[in-house]
Amino acid sequence: MVTTPFDALDDYIALPRVEAVAVAPDGARAVLTVATLTKDATGYERSLWEVPATGDGTPRRLTRSAKGEAGAAFLPSGDLLFVSARPDVEAADGEDAGQLWLLPAAGGEARPVTRLAGGVSGIAGVAEAAERLVLAAGLLPSAETLEDDARLRAERTKRKVSAILHDTYPVRHWDHDLGPDEPHLLSLDLDGLDDTLAAVADEEAAAEGADDLGADADRPEPYPASLPRPRDLTPHPGRTGENAGTALTPDGTTLVAALLVSTGLDGRYRLVSIDVATGAHTVLRDESGVDLTAPAISHDGTTLAYVRSVKSTPAAPTAQELWVSSIDGSSPRRIAAEWDRWPSGIQFDHDDRALIVTADSDGRGPVFRIGLDDGAVDQITHDDFTYTDVHVDRRTGDLVALRSSWIAAPHPVRIARDGAVTVLATPAPAPEVPGTITEVETTAADGARVRGWLLLPQGAAAETPAPLLLWIHGGPLNSWNAWSWRWNPNLAVARGYAVLLPDPALSTGYGLDFIARGWNSWGAAPFTDLMSITDVVEARPDIDETRTAAMGGSFGGYMANWVAGHTDRFRAIVTHASLWALDQFAGTTDHAGYWQSIFTPEAMLENSPHRAVADIRTPLLVIHGDRDYRVPIGESLRLWAELMEHHGNDDGTTEHRFLYFPDENHWVLKPQHAVVWYDTVFAFLGEHLRGDAPTRPAGLG
Repeated sequence: MVTTPFDALDDYIALPRVEAVAVAPDGARAVLTVATLTKDATGYERSLWEVPATGDGTPRRLTRSAKGEAGAAFLPSGDLLFVSARPDVEAADGEDAGQLWLLPAAGGEARPVTRLAGGVSGIAGVAEAAERLVLAAGLLPSAETLEDDARLRAERTKRKVSAILHDTYPVRHWDHDLGPDEPHLLSLDLDGLDDTLAAVADEEAAAEGADDLGADADRPEPYPASLPRPRDLTPHPGRTGENAGTALTPDGTTLVAALLVSTGLDGRYRLVSIDVATGAHTVLRDESGVDLTAPAISHDGTTLAYVRSVKSTPAAPTAQELWVSSIDGSSPRRIAAEWDRWPSGIQFDHDDRALIVTADSDGRGPVFRIGLDDGAVDQITHDDFTYTDVHVDRRTGDLVALRSSWIAAPHPVRIARDGAVTVLATPAPAPEVPGTITEVETTAADGARVRGWLLLPQGAAAETPAPLLLWIHGGPLNSWNAWSWRWNPNLAVARGYAVLLPDPALSTGYGLDFIARGWNSWGAAPFTDLMSITDVVEARPDIDETRTAAMGGSFGGYMANWVAGHTDRFRAIVTHASLWALDQFAGTTDHAGYWQSIFTPEAMLENSPHRAVADIRTPLLVIHGDRDYRVPIGESLRLWAELMEHHGNDDGTTEHRFLYFPDENHWVLKPQHAVVWYDTVFAFLGEHLRGDAPTRPAGLG
C-alpha cells in the first residue's frame, strides 16, 4: 500500500504550506509566503520565497528570521514590503512588535520602515504609480501622537495593567480581546527613503539633546527621524476604524475605505473617501440597513467597484450585489444583476473594461470576468479547483493566483486570458493524497439538487466496503470546495474511512434560493439534505452502511448536535465548537447582533439542539477551546452537563467524552494540539466503528 504524509500526524503537521502570493509590478516574478513547522513542533514560522511567474525556474528564498515574515506586497519600484517582528538593531531592546520592512529590488539587506510602539497590523493598500502605502495599526484611545502612544503603552507595561475599558460593542472577536488600542489607517510616503549616515546622526543627536534636558517620564520619546513618519488618516476612530476593505488610488492621493458605523449591537459599513494629504473624510455611499464593502479602484483611478448587501432579516437572506460608480461615488449602478453568486474577491481587469471576481460556485471556486458595460459573466476557470489570492498582470492580462481542492493543497498558478492554467514553481509542492475523490448528489424532497464530494480510501470496494464519516462544514454560509490544513479529510481517508463532504441548504455557491431553504430553520432542510445525501452514499457497494459516524465544527457542530437528537443512525458523533442552546448562545457570542438579526425568537428556540437532549442515543465526543469567542465555551459546558444529567451512569461515568483545550480558540491551531485533536477523534471513531479498545492518546496523560 502506498504511504503518504497523511498516514502519520507528525509527518502531516510538518508539511510546508503556501499561504499567500504577491506579484511584482512587471508580472515576471511572484513571492510566496510559506509556513514551515518550528523545530519544537509547536508553531509555524513564515518566510518569503521568490518564484518566476511564468512557470519555469526554481524557487529562491528571500527572507530568513526566527520571527518570520508575512503580508508581502510590492511597491511600483519592485521593492518588496513585508511585516515582521524580526529584531531591528536600532530599536530599543525588548521591542518585538511586528513592523513594516522593505527588501530592495536591487539587492541588499531588508530594512525597517516603521517603529510603531504597537506594531503594524498589516498593509491596507499600496499605490500602483507612487511610492506610497497605507498601513493598518492600533493606537491607544488617549494618544494624540505616535509618541503619546508609545508613552501610554510603556506606562501600561510598567504598571502591569491589562484591563480594558469599553464604551462600544463588541468587546471580543473570534479569539482575541478588542482593545485597549483602536484600529487606525496610517499613510506612509516612501519617496526618498534612504539609509543615510546623516539621518542616523541627526536621530542620535536628537536623543542626546533630550538626555541633556534630564529624564521626564511625561515627555514622549521622539519618533525616529531616520524613518518616514506615518500620517494618521483616522484619528480617534473608536471601533469605526474597523474596515471591510480598503483601496488606494494609483497615484496614492485617495484612500477609499469601507468603514464601520456602529449601531448598538450591530453596525453597517459605508464607503468613505480619505484625502491622504489632508486626512479629510468624504462619505461616498451610505445606506441605512446596507453594508457597502470590498472597494476596488480601476487602474486609471476613475472607477470604483464594491459589494452592496442589504442586511438580512429572519425573513430571508439577501444578495451580495456587484456595483460600480465614479471614483467620487456618483453614477452608481449594479452590474451582473442576474448572476446569483456571492463575490469573495473583486479587482479590475488589466484594461479596466471588466472585473475579475472569485466566488463559490457548485462546489468549486472559479475565477470570473464580468464586463462593466454589459455585465456579461464569463467563467475563466472550469476545473475542480478553488482560486484565491488572485492578482492581475498589467502587461498581459494574465492572472497569478493560488488554487486548491480537497486533493491538492494550495499552490501557485498562472491563468492565461483563455483560462489555460500553468502551475508555477513552489518550495512547498502539494503532497500526494491517500485516496480518490468523486462527486455525489441527490434530489431533496422539495426538488433541490444537493451535492457533495466523497473521498474514498485505497481498497474500498464491494468486497471491502469502507466505514463512512459524514463531515459537516461550518459557516453555515460556506462550501466544501477548498483545501483546509485544519479540517483535512485526507487524514481520515489514510485511516481507511470514506469521507462525505456535503453542501446542504445554507451552503454558498448554489444561489440565493438554496441558502433560503435553510434560513431561520437550521434544523429543517439542512438536516434532511444531510440525511438524503448520506442515504445515497450509504447505498454504494464500496460503503459499509453499518459503520457510519458524523462530525462537524461550529455550524457543523450545531448540526452534529441536531443530528444526535434526531436520529440514531450513526454509531458515533464528534461535535467541535458547537452551538447547543441557541437562546443562551445569542447573547454570549462575540457578535450578538448578527444572530438576533437572522433568527426570530421562536425559530431560535425551535431550532435549538438542547431541546432534544433526552433523545440522544449516540456516543458524543465534545470538543471545545476556552479561547473561542465566536462559540463560547459555555455551549459545550452546558452540553456536557446535560449529557451527564440525562445519560450519565450511576457511578458518575459516561460513554461520552469531552476534549477541552484551555488555551485554544475556535479552530485549535497549535500543531501539537492539532495532533491531540486528531488522535482523540480517531481513537473515538475506532472504538465505536471498528471495535477498537478505548485508548487515551499520547499527551493526555
